[in-house]
Amino acid sequence: MPPERIKNLRELPQFCDGLSYLYVEQAVVGQEHGAVMLYRAEEVVAIPAAALGVLILGPGTTITHAAVKTLCDRGCAILWVGEDGTRFYASGLGETRSSARFIQQVRAWADPHEHMEVVMRLYRLRFREPLPEGLSLRQIRGLEGARVRDIYARCSRETGVPWQGRKYQRGNWLAADAVNRAISVGTSILYGVCHAAIVSLGYSPALGFIHTGKMLSFVYDVADLYKADLVVPAAFEAVAQGPAGAEERTRKTIRAHIRAGRLLERVAEDLLRLFEGLGGMPQAYSEDELFAEDGAAPGPLWDPQGQVQGGVNYGGDDPGEGAAGSKR
Repeated sequence: MPPERIKNLRELPQFCDGLSYLYVEQAVVGQEHGAVMLYRAEEVVAIPAAALGVLILGPGTTITHAAVKTLCDRGCAILWVGEDGTRFYASGLGETRSSARFIQQVRAWADPHEHMEVVMRLYRLRFREPLPEGLSLRQIRGLEGARVRDIYARCSRETGVPWQGRKYQRGNWLAADAVNRAISVGTSILYGVCHAAIVSLGYSPALGFIHTGKMLSFVYDVADLYKADLVVPAAFEAVAQGPAGAEERTRKTIRAHIRAGRLLERVAEDLLRLFEGLGGMPQAYSEDELFAEDGAAPGPLWDPQGQVQGGVNYGGDDPGEGAAGSKR
């Protein structure tokens, strides 16, 4: 998306300005004198909430209500995950309070022509060279498989790390070799970042276009745009330094790449570009204005002739009740 298209700052919310993610386990996250703090054993560390895009909370972590509020107010998404991020449990609400982008996504998903257009846009974003015209979806998937295999083979040659294929058992972590475990760790981090971007911009992580049937299907769609170029090289580089500690080195390498490449901003821009002109909503983001001052304000009412103002409490204690009711 060219920079000149971003005229409404809420199209790229504060989330995109976050520099990186932070994974925390076996600790307490709280607030002290207005600052978010991390408490662990004898260690107390200030968390740069204003510069943080995603906070990932692993096992043994407790977070206070005050800290959650501060982080969310500053555009930091919060995810609750299993050990090493291998399981996703819950997420905090993103910045946007408008359903406009979600509605746009639903309309594109439900329309067969637009659904295929999104699929094609997703695949085009993965390839550096333009795809030949007239290819079927199966042919494109074949090219994608060959592209990924080439990346694995190249990383193996460049690092000297043997590669026997992508093999892992979800129920037996140690059954996989070091490079497969490193790839799994890196992938879980990428999933967390993409999930946070999707939720923060108001899209649904469940409504996938290539992947289907899972509550994180769209997360898998989006993460595949960056996995081969970000996660795979980082994992091979980490294992090349020795199997011991490879998983932690993978995390550090990916964190550095996320920060240096401003991945959070890139994901947000790619998401907006993905649905540009689709969903029958040329003003898909205009509803954000309704919630600029009050994120908890109720939205308009549906009507077969178009939206009308409303959504207020009709219990008699809302000062706008009469005006809203007169428009029904």
